[in-house]
Amino acid sequence: MSAIDTDRFRELLVEERKRVVAALQNLHDDHAGSLTEESGEETAFDNHLADTATETYDRELDYTLEENSEHVLADIEAALKRIDDGTYGICTSRGEQIPVERLEALPWATLCIDCQRDRERR
Repeated sequence: MSAIDTDRFRELLVEERKRVVAALQNLHDDHAGSLTEESGEETAFDNHLADTATETYDRELDYTLEENSEHVLADIEAALKRIDDGTYGICTSRGEQIPVERLEALPWATLCIDCQRDRERR
């Protein structure tokens, strides 16, 4: 197996971290207030039921995107720490090197593809 170019992956991770942080900031900027503040209505009852449902759905979708982005950000930070520790690119289940192709697709991967598939089947 060839050695992993950790400098290249560090750059990829840092760039992805910037992208995720910007996305999170955008979500926060889009929803700085409560639903009532955003709708401009005195009460939720002033708005049509369908409008309120759409706003609620959009807010929930954004919360889900935000939560996912926060998980990705934590995974990126952990991957950067593994680079510093010298354990980057090692499957945490088998202890073998994760193929470079997998790391290129998902630079914060902690499992080889076989172990990831096993985990998803459970």
